[in-house]
Amino acid sequence: MDLLPYRIPRAGLCVFAVCLLMPAAASADDPKPFDGAKSTWHDDFTRYDYLMDEETLDLKPFDRPQDERFGIKDPPKGKRRCVVIAPKHPAPGNPWSWRGCYWDHQPQTEVELLRRGFHIAYVSANATLRPDKTWDAWYRFLTETHGLSPKPAFIGMSRGGEYGYTWATANPTKVLCIYADNPGTNPEVLRRLVDLAAADVPILHVCGSIDPLLGRVSNTLETFYQQHGGRISVMIKEGAGHHPHSLRDPSPIADFIVAQLQPATATRPPYLGGRSSRSSFFGRANDFRLFPKEGLYVTCRGPWFTSSFDRYSFSVPNVEGSITVIVPKTAASGTPWVFRADFVDRDAVVDLSLLEHGFHIVTGPVPYNADGPSLKSWNTVYDLLISHGFSKQPVLAGKGGAAGEAYAWAIANPTKVSCIYTENPLLRCTMTMAQPLENLAPLAKAGVPLLHLCGGADLLFASQTQEAEKRYKELGGSMTVLVRDGEGHELLSPREPKPVVDWIRGRVGPKDVR
Repeated sequence: MDLLPYRIPRAGLCVFAVCLLMPAAASADDPKPFDGAKSTWHDDFTRYDYLMDEETLDLKPFDRPQDERFGIKDPPKGKRRCVVIAPKHPAPGNPWSWRGCYWDHQPQTEVELLRRGFHIAYVSANATLRPDKTWDAWYRFLTETHGLSPKPAFIGMSRGGEYGYTWATANPTKVLCIYADNPGTNPEVLRRLVDLAAADVPILHVCGSIDPLLGRVSNTLETFYQQHGGRISVMIKEGAGHHPHSLRDPSPIADFIVAQLQPATATRPPYLGGRSSRSSFFGRANDFRLFPKEGLYVTCRGPWFTSSFDRYSFSVPNVEGSITVIVPKTAASGTPWVFRADFVDRDAVVDLSLLEHGFHIVTGPVPYNADGPSLKSWNTVYDLLISHGFSKQPVLAGKGGAAGEAYAWAIANPTKVSCIYTENPLLRCTMTMAQPLENLAPLAKAGVPLLHLCGGADLLFASQTQEAEKRYKELGGSMTVLVRDGEGHELLSPREPKPVVDWIRGRVGPKDVR
């Protein structure tokens, strides 16, 4: 259990430092002055109020009632209240955040963003005033008329989270990031999340562990978004409910938002061919931390707290089915890689650890119009990758039924394999007519080492792994079996990946690099 207090990630520190060192003098990039009714907001920031007509979308300055203090009252019928708060010194690019609902509720993140040069904006929203054309008009007014950034950051609590998602999923290319606090949702948001993930919009959820919405909303959004390659990070406050929202110290949230001002940089790999797309891959491991300023323990997970890797899917001429490559931050010497047939899920701790050690993870093509992978197509992918510097002897890997396809390719190409690692394997394949369990001799002759991780209660353990071990050792081959007693076929990864990763790394060395 990690009891370390919160630490600002490097990205947040760098951007925060840039904002602190901004010159105070006006520049040509400063936003056009606002003409709304002028007052002040928290910490003496300048506030401008407007009233928008819902039909004409006209905006006029609005003198707000004195008794509103920092808040905002419901607008007259047919109107929308609009407010923008200006920082004392705008940050480069004029970034801004958009509150989805509940103006001035737990505003500490927005106050912190103002200190860092963000504008803060809002348009009336409640149970009956939902995002519509008035939100689009307000966006155009702030970006086109006044020169604010074309990509606002959304801040939404409860219904405000739903509304932020509603506008963002309808306008995925116009969003910097989303901070949603115990958010709600609706079916349309769920249908459109894939577009938000494709636009690579980073998301941060801050939730209470006993909030009724956590399981059916935040967890659902997190799973869907991550599986589609979107970057979503989560902070779950232990023992907290739907309220209070936010954090007493908003620095972790503000750091996340400010860090997104740095443009994402990714070098397009030279082996990409045909149609290609980039997404993100990261694990689901929880980091349990103490946040002393909150008096809370918080479960943190996602790419804001751990490594995230670029994942490319692409096609190759004359190969049916897409290829997926997950790219390490820095490739290890010799460019080692793993070749497999199955989708790498977020709990694949061995693959995540290998990525940290500089391995590429490659999922070979599996066509839609056949029963399984094609040996010819996999050979094409292998030739493509080694022509771009990948090791000539990849690790073959797979879990369950995908292990059989990994074995099949290795048996057809025994001198091109460094080792094979499988989890609860079923040694059957469609890639070749010969079945792996009946054709282990080429691997043994080539001296390919094998490692199986198995549950002792797996129904396949005796007929597949134990039988393979007996036959392989009779052929003079080297095979290691790790057994977890009492576990069945659902076993997918080791609890502690180090022994497996060390075994793999120990068999990928200079002899494997040509």
